Amino acid sequence: MTDASPDSRRKELCFIIGGARSGKSGFALSLADRTGGRAVFVATAEGLDDEMRERIERHRRERPEHWRTVEAPVGVGDVLRRERRDADVVLIDCLSFLVANIMGEDTEDAAALDARLDAEIDSLLAAYQDGAATFIVVSNEVGMGVVPAYASGRLFRDALGRANQKLARAADRVYWMVAGLPVEVKASGLAENWENARGGA
Repeated sequence: MTDASPDSRRKELCFIIGGARSGKSGFALSLADRTGGRAVFVATAEGLDDEMRERIERHRRERPEHWRTVEAPVGVGDVLRRERRDADVVLIDCLSFLVANIMGEDTEDAAALDARLDAEIDSLLAAYQDGAATFIVVSNEVGMGVVPAYASGRLFRDALGRANQKLARAADRVYWMVAGLPVEVKASGLAENWENARGGA
């Protein structure tokens, strides 16, 4: 079986999407680690309370110690232009928090949110195009549940849904995570050895 890990190919934009606890972050970590190269982890979550700070720290412990971690609640593209040096792979986890951070407290002006979000995604994609590193972007699927009962929830769902579509269109490879298993949606190759990478767990 041919090893199609990112280190054996040209740079790629990989998009991994799935529901909560679907295994998307673990799969993304495995893909990034298998490059064998220099990795930059871009964290978009903010530790605004004790539970979130503990969650962030737990995820930090799961990453290889030699990885460089960069916190970027917003302005990911600008941050990557500064931090992508010496990077073979960039893992952005996750798009969902990025959209929430851009949205902030403004839950009234959908058009303004769309404009800010478009600029953010365009900047991220430009940073990918301008560099030599593989990018792996993680996001949540938000279109399979009930319609949120409150306006801000609907605004977030719609905004993230549009951002997901934009990333998926631009990506070389897209994976949808189901119960810890990657389902290939676009292109082929990177998930071939996923079970081996997981050690059969």
